[in-house]
Amino acid sequence: MINIRKLESDLWESADLLRSGSKLTSNQYCMPVLGLIFLRYAYSRFKMVEAEILKNRPSRGGRVMPVEASDFAAKSALFLPKEAQYNYLVNLPENIASAGLKNKDGHPMNSLGEVVNNAMQLIEEQSEQLTGVLPKSYTDFSDEILAELLRIFNNSALDDVGGDVIGRIYEYFLNKFAKNIASDDGVFFTPKSLVKMIVNIIEPKQGVLLDCACGSGGMFVQSGDFVNAAGMNANSTMTFYGQEKVEYNAQLCLMNMAVHGLTGVIKSGDEANTFYHDAHNLDGCCDYIMANPPFNVDKVKAESCESAGRLPFGMPSVNKNKEVGNANYLWISYFYSYLNEHGRAGFVMASSATDSQGKDKDIREQLVKTGNVDVMISVGNNFFYTKSLPCSLWFFDKAKNEAIRDKVLFIDARNYYTVVDRTLNEWSDWQLKNLNAIVWLHRGETNKYKELLQLYRSTIETTMIQVKSAANDFVQKIDNEHVETISSFAEKVEFRGDFTSLSETKEALYQLKNAIKKTIKSIIDYYSTMTKSQYRIMQEQFMQRNGFALDAFGRYKSMLSATEDAAVILIDDALQTIHDAIWLYEKFGEGKYSDVLGLCKVASIDEIEEKGWSLTPGAYVGVAPVEDDGVDFSERMAEIHKELLALQAESNYLMDTISKNMEELGV
Repeated sequence: MINIRKLESDLWESADLLRSGSKLTSNQYCMPVLGLIFLRYAYSRFKMVEAEILKNRPSRGGRVMPVEASDFAAKSALFLPKEAQYNYLVNLPENIASAGLKNKDGHPMNSLGEVVNNAMQLIEEQSEQLTGVLPKSYTDFSDEILAELLRIFNNSALDDVGGDVIGRIYEYFLNKFAKNIASDDGVFFTPKSLVKMIVNIIEPKQGVLLDCACGSGGMFVQSGDFVNAAGMNANSTMTFYGQEKVEYNAQLCLMNMAVHGLTGVIKSGDEANTFYHDAHNLDGCCDYIMANPPFNVDKVKAESCESAGRLPFGMPSVNKNKEVGNANYLWISYFYSYLNEHGRAGFVMASSATDSQGKDKDIREQLVKTGNVDVMISVGNNFFYTKSLPCSLWFFDKAKNEAIRDKVLFIDARNYYTVVDRTLNEWSDWQLKNLNAIVWLHRGETNKYKELLQLYRSTIETTMIQVKSAANDFVQKIDNEHVETISSFAEKVEFRGDFTSLSETKEALYQLKNAIKKTIKSIIDYYSTMTKSQYRIMQEQFMQRNGFALDAFGRYKSMLSATEDAAVILIDDALQTIHDAIWLYEKFGEGKYSDVLGLCKVASIDEIEEKGWSLTPGAYVGVAPVEDDGVDFSERMAEIHKELLALQAESNYLMDTISKNMEELGV
């Protein structure tokens, strides 16, 4: 997360450069900057796939066969010609005109802008779906600005090729520099953990997948990853279709898919306005629907909607201006209508839609009575990157198991998440698996649940070995008087494969972690106050133990800190994994679904009718008993009071500084 934040900061810097060095509007410079991010991201994936290809590469005459475009096509990856590779662009000489470079048509290039435009054209030749999509307006910028932009985006954060970096950066960019676009019609980027949850529950395998509000294509990317991870080829087994009203979004979607080696048909502009057009003629034809549509859209033309169809439960409320005042149930109706007889849908929706009244309630009643509502999940605040609003995840399944056809699984996950920072929450990988496990048990798929338990076992066992190794490494670098203490705690760290013993393992890890931290403090405190003769003795002992001389205490301290960090990080990872394993096992044991107060509840259609056709999970799961978090209230309040006093002092200082500055300015 730190790397991505750094990249966002660099992006802000780059926009400042553009703003000061060109006369372009935010719309004009948005795509060129994102094009450079695309180049860098594509290069990261190119190098990763190239390494895979070279692993078993045949050789002739002692020379490894060079990689070719066809090798990348076989792995559904984007091939980059040399002149389109990021390291080539970032290392070009300052004076382009003197380098004798020629473009793909053989014409000389005299500016860096021409070289980057040429790179984009070369990439478009490698991917039919990118034709005419990539930005090629780089001659609008000076060579100095472009060179600086290339340097800024030459950032290791973009080597995290598993994430939807383009989509996230795109939203950050819009939020900072084009807020009028970012907030238009309630459009905002779908966070990766929500997309993963939808994909995990929908479980795409083969067939037609439609996202009729596809944005930057995150649903396609995660679906592709899911299918590929199952040992299949996403491009062979899946057909991706997208609709996106905003042209910029559609271009980003195609770029995002291309860099992940995916192909699809994406339509944009007025013909892709889902309210009025079924752009791909897919009504009733889709195996999977995934979407994060804009919430609470108003002023949708009712007559145009009716004539466009896909409303199996009728129209939502229409006002005197013949407009739909809230389009949430238009989207919900479309998603249901697009499904074929065995299709599944998963989508993000405003929380208010689970309990809205009027015509919405009538539509919801009809929807529930079909028996095809599968799962409803409440999501808490701060999951969206630029919005703090809560939401719900809806899931339909037209091929539900008959045993649960008249039932809906409700999950209230508003209090289950990981805090990333003050304004952002997410589900960790283990939390995603745990929530998914509830769905498996509801569906009777106990084999998947047992596989998850086995994954917990193997992960914890492996981590225990790593923790002990790190503890032993730490022991090799500390004084003899502390060795026994650390070793004794390390010996207690074990996992017998029995989930009921995990609490003991957890406690042993805490003891080891605290012992390491206390040992470090004790050693540093001691060596900071030692005499010269004591220091010489310590140096001799260190030489005997480690095989090289200690030339300064700072070096020893640095080594200790690094070893401590390595051990503590491993212990913290182990503690988190164990915490999540205990969370799951205490609720469902070896694999039997049961309602859990405050978390999940399976409700029948009759029960839903009794609740006025509400699909709000909180109305069914109840409230869990408050757990003791182990925090001393009076102690924490004292800490908060101290923090407030410090903030107040800082505020007073800033106000005094501002006042003095204003006086100096004569204001």
